[in-house]
Amino acid sequence: MGRCSNNLVTILNIITLLLSIPIIAGGVWLSRQANTECERFLDKPVIALGVFILVVSLAGIIGSCFRVTWLLWVYLFVMFVLILLLTAFTIFAFVVTNKGAGESVSGRGYKEYRLGDYSNWLQKRVESNKNWNKIRSCLQDSKICQKLIDDGSNTKVEDFYQKHLSSLESGCCKPSDVCNFQYVSPTNWTPNTTSNATNPDCAAWSNDQNVLCYNCQSCKAGLLNNIKDQWRKVAILNVIFLVFLIIVYSVGCCAFRNNRNDSSYKRYP
Repeated sequence: MGRCSNNLVTILNIITLLLSIPIIAGGVWLSRQANTECERFLDKPVIALGVFILVVSLAGIIGSCFRVTWLLWVYLFVMFVLILLLTAFTIFAFVVTNKGAGESVSGRGYKEYRLGDYSNWLQKRVESNKNWNKIRSCLQDSKICQKLIDDGSNTKVEDFYQKHLSSLESGCCKPSDVCNFQYVSPTNWTPNTTSNATNPDCAAWSNDQNVLCYNCQSCKAGLLNNIKDQWRKVAILNVIFLVFLIIVYSVGCCAFRNNRNDSSYKRYP
């Protein structure tokens, strides 16, 4: 059983080592292909993650295959800390994404988004001017409204109202429905004298294609809704990954105990 556990740890870590190679390559590719600061945001974390997996996998392979007990102990310690951190992050992700959802609007194919519907922790992240200025720059660079801009005046008002817009398109690329603006084109609206003056988004809207509703509360809410959906998916994947890590950790503990037993036998023949 001991020898089997060592072999299994070696095989599992060879698999993770091979997986680290495309992760590192992907990070390097991102750093070379990115044209803006926003596109380069993920390259260093991706490379760091790939290198971390590579180093941990090598420690597991050497520790189990060559019976290096102290290295296997370091490997198990790192795995234990990783399991704790991943568990904490997964619980946190489910908690902060528990609130918030788009509101259906009668006669509309899209939903409206309100910032106050989301968790306070997420709200604070986007209410900071320093944070939002960077996020807004990234949203503009990503050209999320480009599809609506390309449609131009060809889209009739009744057709636009039936569009299934994403949360970012709905929140950032058009004014809120409560403003009662008159439709000209998907990204061009005429203010109405009966508009809802109590909603700050009505005053924040601009027909300037570089401004639109990027300064609106609805845009921040649309971003949070997008983050919520992505974090939920990541949290579910984390649960699956946690199960895998716990299995590897359990097998690694068996291999560690086997290494210690072998050392004892050699020391006391």
